[in-house]
Amino acid sequence: MSNYESKLKSEDMDYFFEAILSLENIEECYRFFEDVATINEIKALVQRLQVAAMLKEKKTYTEIANDTGASTATISRVNRCLNYGSDGYNTVLERLNKKDK
Repeated sequence: MSNYESKLKSEDMDYFFEAILSLENIEECYRFFEDVATINEIKALVQRLQVAAMLKEKKTYTEIANDTGASTATISRVNRCLNYGSDGYNTVLERLNKKDK
């Protein structure tokens, strides 16, 4: 990961991500995200992570759409990120999977 350079990189983005990394528990996450984003924005992020997890479980687009309410366009976009993206979904999902075991 050390050689990765994001197209989004900036001091402001670093500050935002440092703010997220400073959160210490689930309650602080709820408090911060409820202040910084709309409910619909948060739900969209949650939905994308659910889609990514289901794609990793080899669920079909139809199953994912039915279970999450995500459009096929969203599912396709998440799938593209899983396969050709920056490995963000894969990193998080692997860590969550290890934590659950």
